[in-house]
Amino acid sequence: MAPMGDNVVVSNVNLEKLLSMKGGQGEASYANNSQAQALHARSMLHLLEEALDSVHLSSPEVPFVVVDLGCSCGSNTIYIVDVIIKHMVKRYESSGYEPPEFSAFFSDLPSNDFNTLFQLLPPLANNGGSSMEECLASNGHRSYFAAGVPGSFYRRLFPARSIDVFHSAFSLHWLSQMPESVLDRRSTAYNKGRVFIHGASDSSANAYKKQFQTDLAKFLRARSIEMKRGGSMFLVCLGRTSVDPTDQGGAGLLFGTHFQDAWDDLVQERIRSSPPLVSHCHVGSNMITARQRSWGGPQMRTDHHRWIKGLISAEKRDNFNIPVYAPSLQDFKEVVEADGSFTINKLEVFKGGSPLVVSRPDDASEVGRALANSCRTVSGVLVDAHIGDKLSEELFLRVESRGTSHAKELLEQLQFFHIVASLSFA
Repeated sequence: MAPMGDNVVVSNVNLEKLLSMKGGQGEASYANNSQAQALHARSMLHLLEEALDSVHLSSPEVPFVVVDLGCSCGSNTIYIVDVIIKHMVKRYESSGYEPPEFSAFFSDLPSNDFNTLFQLLPPLANNGGSSMEECLASNGHRSYFAAGVPGSFYRRLFPARSIDVFHSAFSLHWLSQMPESVLDRRSTAYNKGRVFIHGASDSSANAYKKQFQTDLAKFLRARSIEMKRGGSMFLVCLGRTSVDPTDQGGAGLLFGTHFQDAWDDLVQERIRSSPPLVSHCHVGSNMITARQRSWGGPQMRTDHHRWIKGLISAEKRDNFNIPVYAPSLQDFKEVVEADGSFTINKLEVFKGGSPLVVSRPDDASEVGRALANSCRTVSGVLVDAHIGDKLSEELFLRVESRGTSHAKELLEQLQFFHIVASLSFA
């Protein structure tokens, strides 16, 4: 982790080498804070299975290959891959075919915590030496060969015509980079005073939109080469119901309200510094006061305190922006249609629910912790790199405090909507 103090301007580093969900299995880790994503994914399983029903069944002699793009480091990706493979096995069997062997590739940026992911991965049934039927009947084991593929999904990752099913959930809203104009003081798109585009100017929001659509076009071009004819792609990302890109919906409430306010707190809070030490030396009836500690006399503090404004500067805050864009259906559709490689089988906005999963909704402190952990899980690595571990801790403590104070409205208002897309070759 980056040390305390001025570190890097996150926007100017290669996000591909830095961006990741919080690794490990600690309190703020993705592995322990992805229950909401799990619930949302399970609520969409019928849409996933509908997409899988359109996949061409190739020869059982050819391995069936599944890819999860943006897999992160929790158990959700393992669950989804298992669902996909079991569904395809049923399709093969119902068609009178022996199921093929299955391979699953878990792909994410090189900074992803693949170690934690593979520690969660169940062992291969009978060390891979059994038949597919025996693998499938072996509880607590996986029935597929697994591998990790580090790299950006905005570029090629696999050989041409090698993948049967692409799956990606809760990842495509992450931009490949921050739009330069958003961080350029000379630009009308400069996002001054904000760390996200929720409620920002039209120019800032349109810069984000342009970056998202550029990235999605690159994603589709890469997949159009890698996917087999007869294959299918199922994509889920944060979305919004408003046509206004400055209204980022649930993402806006997560990053544009209490998270934003916590950054402002770091800029605005006044810190009371320690007063200077003085030494006293008595000469007869007269007392001589000196600031030099080297006198060695008894020391005491004066009553004069100095106030320093801000734990961080406004410029430091303004150089940090969350590289997330929640598109509208139209934003997404425009790119797919312009690319022309894919047919849209389904494209809809799906209400996923709250990102906050709490066991005691009436406990405001638990809601506050859930908010802080949700923010930290997905943005903590970037925040740590930008302001250092200690100031990052101060930031998320303030997010927790604000979340605790607004617990009821958070549970009522913080709702995520997702863009769900099922695509196959045109």
